[in-house]
Amino acid sequence: MNLTLKSSTSFINLRESKALRNPQQFFKSSICLTRIIRSPCSIKAKITMQGSEKITIFEMKNYEKEEMIHGLSICRSKIDSRVPVFVMLPLDTVSLGGNLNKPRAMNASLMALKSAGVEGVMVDAWWGLVEKDGPLKYNWEGYAELVAMVQKHGLKLQVVMSFHQCGGNVGDSCNIPLPPWVLEEISKNPDMVYTDRSGRRNQEYISLGCDPLPVLRGRTPIQVYADFMRSFRNRFTDYLGDVIVEIQVGMGPCGELRYPSYPESNRTWRFPGIGEFQCYDKYMRASLQASAEAINKTEWGRSGPIDSGQYNQFPEETGFFRRDGSWNSDYGHFFLEWYSGKLLEHGDQILSAAERIFHNTGAKLSGKVAGIHWHYRTRSHAAELTAGYYNTRTRDGYIPIAKMFSKHGVVLNFTCMEMRDREQPENANCSPEGLIQQVKMAAKVAGAELAGENALERYDAGGYSQVLATSRSDSGNGLTAFTYLRMNRKLFEAENWRQLVEFVKSMSDGRDTRISVADSDRTDLYVRFVKEKKLKNVKKAALV
Repeated sequence: MNLTLKSSTSFINLRESKALRNPQQFFKSSICLTRIIRSPCSIKAKITMQGSEKITIFEMKNYEKEEMIHGLSICRSKIDSRVPVFVMLPLDTVSLGGNLNKPRAMNASLMALKSAGVEGVMVDAWWGLVEKDGPLKYNWEGYAELVAMVQKHGLKLQVVMSFHQCGGNVGDSCNIPLPPWVLEEISKNPDMVYTDRSGRRNQEYISLGCDPLPVLRGRTPIQVYADFMRSFRNRFTDYLGDVIVEIQVGMGPCGELRYPSYPESNRTWRFPGIGEFQCYDKYMRASLQASAEAINKTEWGRSGPIDSGQYNQFPEETGFFRRDGSWNSDYGHFFLEWYSGKLLEHGDQILSAAERIFHNTGAKLSGKVAGIHWHYRTRSHAAELTAGYYNTRTRDGYIPIAKMFSKHGVVLNFTCMEMRDREQPENANCSPEGLIQQVKMAAKVAGAELAGENALERYDAGGYSQVLATSRSDSGNGLTAFTYLRMNRKLFEAENWRQLVEFVKSMSDGRDTRISVADSDRTDLYVRFVKEKKLKNVKKAALV
């Protein structure tokens, strides 16, 4: 059966930009959609609520008594669980003017995703768009149009409270800065943003050192984030728990609970550099000094580590991160406990506010933790340390994070689920598989639900197969959901679309349906008319 959807707009034309940076050109195309049979069961992950358990930054100290290898334990589990799949929408789904971008193209895309059997989609609710006209002046109209469209197609929606800047990181295809009135305050007080040892400022996200201070025209950053979330709840109260099933709470750059230790803008950092500590704004320095004085070590509070190197160095090139470096000294323990503890405190405050605001709405809460897998096989785990994750060969840094999430009934969403160790450069000492295994175990120990997403765009069978392998478990630590990054023109190319359809079916069937190992190496970012002879029961949606 042929279904033709006529529209004057369509997906963005990216023939001249493979990085998805030119959303203004249009094209005409047809997409082949594979019809699959939906499971009659509707899968919903439950929310685990843990009482009033308190987490301290010192609770993992017992792990330091003996060395732990965060190794990957290989087990062949019975694959019988079902994992719903969501698909991330484009970063510019809502325009700078606050309207839904290319609504007829979006309508056709949602129809295609529904046909493929996906559970729903994810969209960023950008602080820089919604509250750009002034404090407490919110414009949700573009998002309201999207919510209605998602509901019409029988899909679910995950909404990200994106309090960070879009632009400057891998995969960022547009630029959405923080609200203009916030940037005005930053220009008056540059210490409001994260700062490295060299004095380089990063405007992706407000420094957590400001959390208790009314630096945003009489409100603290935590209050501003809470007011934003409360406005969203009030505007979409009729959809929460039904259409809007999840609120992902942004807690740092890229929406992740971390410091901006590896900024890619202006080529400041390049993979697999160790990154740098971000604790040199005046508010973070004051906190460090106070913590040092509290234990009568005033000299420890004067600065961060002086021998921790630069963004693109390797651990063994530094005095702090090398195998027997000062990361494992008394000073190192003090600094890393303070640095990671401030991040945990930041996340705890934001999630506490979110828990109060969305209580009894029916929507679950989630938060994202970055998959920093490079230098994971070293003793110090330098790249994780600079990002705020105090995880080393002798200390599990993910259990305190998972416990903090569990305390608030928040799903821990982890990235890099598609990555395999053998795909990584040998000199970077990567182990995404080992890292994922450790995080899965941390979530299980903490009683936190775990969800996942891919860190980089992948369309090949190898990436999908790895997600299948990491998403399942018969020991109680599989994924409750998976969100695929990202919907764009390339996804709808015939072979890429076929791979996605088979992947979604495998995840929703809850069985080990093998995906073809043949990868697609096409790099042209345009959708063209395709006739796929090998696929049966094909629907055609022509986007004109």
